Amino acid sequence: MTTILVALAMGLLGAIVFSAIGLVSGTDETATLAPLTLLVVLVGTPPAGVFAFFLAGAVAKHITHAIPTTLLGIPGDTLAVPLLREASLLRRLGVPHIALRKAISGGVLAAFIAVPVAVGAASLIAPFAAQVTAAAPYVFPVVAVLIAYFSRGRWAAVAGLLPMVMVIAALQAFVTPLHGSALSISFFLGIAIGPLVADLFGIASPTARRAMERDARRTFFLAPDVRDWRGRFPNPLRVLDRRQAGATAAAAGVSSLTFVVSPVAMTVLLGEAVGARVRHAYHRLTTMMSVKNGVTESTYIAEAIIPLVAIGLPLSPVAAGPAAPLFSAPPVYTIEPATGTTNNLHDLLTPWEFLGYGLLAVLLATLVAYPFSMNHARRAAAWVVRRLSQEAIIGTFAGLILVISVYEGGILGLLVAVTIGIFGGLMNKLLGMHAGVQFMAFYTATLFVPVLLR
Repeated sequence: MTTILVALAMGLLGAIVFSAIGLVSGTDETATLAPLTLLVVLVGTPPAGVFAFFLAGAVAKHITHAIPTTLLGIPGDTLAVPLLREASLLRRLGVPHIALRKAISGGVLAAFIAVPVAVGAASLIAPFAAQVTAAAPYVFPVVAVLIAYFSRGRWAAVAGLLPMVMVIAALQAFVTPLHGSALSISFFLGIAIGPLVADLFGIASPTARRAMERDARRTFFLAPDVRDWRGRFPNPLRVLDRRQAGATAAAAGVSSLTFVVSPVAMTVLLGEAVGARVRHAYHRLTTMMSVKNGVTESTYIAEAIIPLVAIGLPLSPVAAGPAAPLFSAPPVYTIEPATGTTNNLHDLLTPWEFLGYGLLAVLLATLVAYPFSMNHARRAAAWVVRRLSQEAIIGTFAGLILVISVYEGGILGLLVAVTIGIFGGLMNKLLGMHAGVQFMAFYTATLFVPVLLR
């Protein structure tokens, strides 16, 4: 009973915190969800509470990220980018509120489908976990190349893996004798905030600063709220028509079986595939909004749950990125470099517990984020634009990352985080090598390179 109460409390906390964070555009999951989940792990939260916090936070953020995307025309995070075209067209038609409702209703439906499907798929893969673990040092570079190829950088990201691995391995070899043990959290945090660090250093460069300058503030036009339902909690299945609900459920089921392809790529692929089958323009746009946001939820959930339940190794873009603290957060959760053996949520929770706590987390996120988005979206978006400083949010997370890196390695930990942040941030911005690819480079450097050098 105590464990359930902890999961309930942490899931509710994650849902509330990330419902608010999702309103702020540009708050990428890797830079927000990952550091806070890491903090929750390091303070000693039980495994069920950690998992509930992460999943409730992810689902809630992917509900409220639709608010700035549909009402303001600016993506709430990376996974909201594929929604921009349809959201923009519906905003021009004067129905941004319809775009928002379809998107978040599709997300809620997909989240409830994704958890049991992903746990079921993981259970089918689990019998092969021993073979995968034994081959882990050799699996990571192969998966790293696949994830890099399917990123927006394609071959540039693949080529960038080698220098990224070399930099991480060299830094680790330099720091380990000085610190007395290998660092991992500092590398992880440096990758997570890479683009932010690159921008901060770019401000000191006259050339880069000129590219960032703006002549005037952006102007946004918010349509008025339109309510056509009773009560505070509308039924998502009534917001979507029968065909949209069916298409969203089918796309969620398919995407919940995959865990290697980028969530953005899967969102675009399935969204366009469904949209091509709808003839009427307006219905096609609203259907694509529900399907695409649904796929962002289901793919994200599957890419965290399947590797976690089946193998315990971060073998997907989400597992290697925002969900990385669920796999490796020394000294609490660890992956043994020499053998690939794990001590993390994979070993501490059963598949049935993953299913139960996963559904609890989705329910809590829905109860918090869905009625809030349906009833207060315009008011919240206006408040964020007028009152909330994005710099303050970014500064808060930068401070949190500074504290955690110093906690792990002192000044060396901070220097590692900043160094990897600059290098990784430039790789992200110039080559399209996103954080998921860079995390796979980290695991390749720590698991594969030592085997290669024996």
